[in-house]
Amino acid sequence: MKERADEPTCMADVSQVAFLGLGAMGAPMARNVAADGFELTVWNRTRETAERFAEEADATVADTPADAADGADAVVVMVTDGDALHDVLTGADGALAGLQEGAFVVNTSTVSEDQTQSAAALTADAGGRFVDAPVSGTVGPAEQGTLTALAGGSPEELDAVESLLSAWSETVVRCGGVGQGTNAKLSVNLLLGGMMESFAEALTLAAANDLGVDALLEAVESGGLSAPLFSVKGDAVADGDFTPAFPVELLKKDLDLALDSAGESGVPMPATAATREAATATEALGHDGEDMAALVRHLEEIAGVESRR
Repeated sequence: MKERADEPTCMADVSQVAFLGLGAMGAPMARNVAADGFELTVWNRTRETAERFAEEADATVADTPADAADGADAVVVMVTDGDALHDVLTGADGALAGLQEGAFVVNTSTVSEDQTQSAAALTADAGGRFVDAPVSGTVGPAEQGTLTALAGGSPEELDAVESLLSAWSETVVRCGGVGQGTNAKLSVNLLLGGMMESFAEALTLAAANDLGVDALLEAVESGGLSAPLFSVKGDAVADGDFTPAFPVELLKKDLDLALDSAGESGVPMPATAATREAATATEALGHDGEDMAALVRHLEEIAGVESRR
């Protein structure tokens, strides 16, 4: 976790925060919100998860998203997909039912632009303000508070929630209006997936040619291709450690969103389509819950080799 100031850093604009969704990303993000001095209420679909979280962090557990939103200056949502986002916002128990006038809904989940705009419209109808702020980074940066927030909203709205976004982010990139944070996230994640698939192919080819994995990693890390992604995922593959930081199933979901957006915009994306198919093949082999580094596994199975130490 990043170093915290002795005094709370929250601004007058936002002091009471509701956090909806305490999964692999949401829990460490919410923990950093509490550590930064915000008054925190949490909700999770599985209540036991929220209660365990509250025992470790300074937080109150709400029975429903509406209860969590009641009295909050900002409601942060970190859920799996657009359907889950809609579910936690709408209905008698949804967050919008408890939202106070002028309060923020900050969506950090990765969804489509259409789903983002729909959530923004519903929030406005409820008298609230919407900020589109998906995050770039995985569980480690979430725990350390060093994610990158890809923020979409008006300058005034982003000013008001800057300190909140900074609770879990080292960098807040202002991408433009609502929807542009989502567009930035889809572009970033298609690049992430493409890099991982190309790296997996390089590792598999090296193994098939009897080149030691550490020699290849040293060659990559010592030249112009050096990147934190290759260092971290290269070691994970070499050690056979596919503990999920960003699971294959979520990568595939984001690649599907990127390809849908590209289709609507008339942008050809052959490399991204190929990466999506690689993710589909990896899922078919039963590795959907493993880290995206497991993209190497379907290549290894076909080639009959393993890129291990």
